[in-house]
Amino acid sequence: MRFGAFLLVNLAFLKGFGVDQLRDDRADTYWQSDGQLPHLVNIQFQRKTTISDIYIYTDYKLDESYTPSRISIRVGTHFNDLQEIEVVPLVEPPGWVHVPIRDIRDRPIRVFMIQIAVTSNHQNGRDTHMRQIKIHSPIDNPGIRIDLLGTFSTVEFQQHATIR
Repeated sequence: MRFGAFLLVNLAFLKGFGVDQLRDDRADTYWQSDGQLPHLVNIQFQRKTTISDIYIYTDYKLDESYTPSRISIRVGTHFNDLQEIEVVPLVEPPGWVHVPIRDIRDRPIRVFMIQIAVTSNHQNGRDTHMRQIKIHSPIDNPGIRIDLLGTFSTVEFQQHATIR
């Protein structure tokens, strides 16, 4: 996650099954949330951030009734103005689930906050496991225009002026 995103989870979780496990790049650990649905993961950014994709790793074979079957993606500037932009049905997911995040003009969106809400689990499970969450921001790299560098004037520079 770019710009030092701040992750909040508003439900109690067991020691060793917390937010750190969502970000540890390991598929053998997981975040667990228990209690009433929906289970929420709130991601807040220090400044307005462009988001293009969300990837969520879940594994039905390992987690069975703990596996989310429906996820809602909500975005906004703070808790009071969140709007649902995607509802993702999951049918026995075997790994990474890709959720493209776009506005009505099919462009990445700019937000201060993302909320990932698990609204239902497989087999009517009550508690939830999520193994990883990745938030992707598009690379904004216009590149360097070579004509702005001027002309190569020394013999050493001219040796590297063309590609063979």
